[in-house]
Amino acid sequence: MDKKLEQFTNQNYLNLETFRLNGTGVKTPVWFVQDGETLYIRTAKTSGKVRRVRNNANVNLMACGQNGEPLGTWISAQACETSDDAVAEISRRLLVAKYGDMVAMFEVRAKADGLEYTVLQIETGE
Repeated sequence: MDKKLEQFTNQNYLNLETFRLNGTGVKTPVWFVQDGETLYIRTAKTSGKVRRVRNNANVNLMACGQNGEPLGTWISAQACETSDDAVAEISRRLLVAKYGDMVAMFEVRAKADGLEYTVLQIETGE
């Protein structure tokens, strides 16, 4: 495993810093899953973090607690929204394995609110 990713082992949250058009960073604690060297975040398609990633793929990441309290060090990465159905299903299965019934509860709520999910795929690269 990439040494930079070790801080995410056994963690439930990562702090995702995305950037507004004016360069201002926005930090958001989110659930995530990892598949090898790739991290995935499943979120509402209309969320601010998705819009910001569409405009600027450069992101920073750090392991954190539920409220964003630091549990690691910031690393640079590249994020992109993926429309691959296979990746969406893999990330969903990994989320269910990691977070259990909470995933289904969020899905029911999202459906009731008319929200669609998308997946952000994050690579740290070398």
